[in-house]
Amino acid sequence: MDRRQQKTRAAIFAAFESLLNKEPYSKITVQDIIDEANVGRTTFYAHFETKDALLQQLCSNLFNHVFSDQPGISDSHLFSLSEGDTQHVVTHILFHLKDNGKNLAKLLVGESSDVFLFYFKQHLDEVVTRYILADMKHSNHDIPEEFLRNHIAGSFVNMAQWWIRRGMKESPEEMAKYFMAVIEPIL
Repeated sequence: MDRRQQKTRAAIFAAFESLLNKEPYSKITVQDIIDEANVGRTTFYAHFETKDALLQQLCSNLFNHVFSDQPGISDSHLFSLSEGDTQHVVTHILFHLKDNGKNLAKLLVGESSDVFLFYFKQHLDEVVTRYILADMKHSNHDIPEEFLRNHIAGSFVNMAQWWIRRGMKESPEEMAKYFMAVIEPIL
């Protein structure tokens, strides 16, 4: 992708994020995005097939960063998903949520939160399966993995929303400790 295409794509993303901060996803039209980004309809469709495709790519960009297992992504912390330890994984994700503060917070607790929570939970399910359930030490084998994954991911989402709504007053390390205290009995 050349620089001009990158700038156009960035303008479309910025316009979309700006609109999402003002109104629910369901009320935003492609025309609204085109007008806000100051691009033509053909240009928009050259980059994205639909508004839903734009949303999916926006979420992928955000959540791929948040759930990245590459160390050194952020200057604010040294935690990495690659550490493998459940508390490190949780702390790493919470630091990324905090680093992406305003944008991610508005998406996860705003009027359009249902749409974003779907993608957030989708990415989180992968992390729960890969890092948390893989390290599972519980002795109750009667609980289906899918149930546990859903329970842990749902608990994490609720915790993140609670933390965001309170202004992220607690540190990521504190929140990871709280979360671990809640889920450790089942691991």
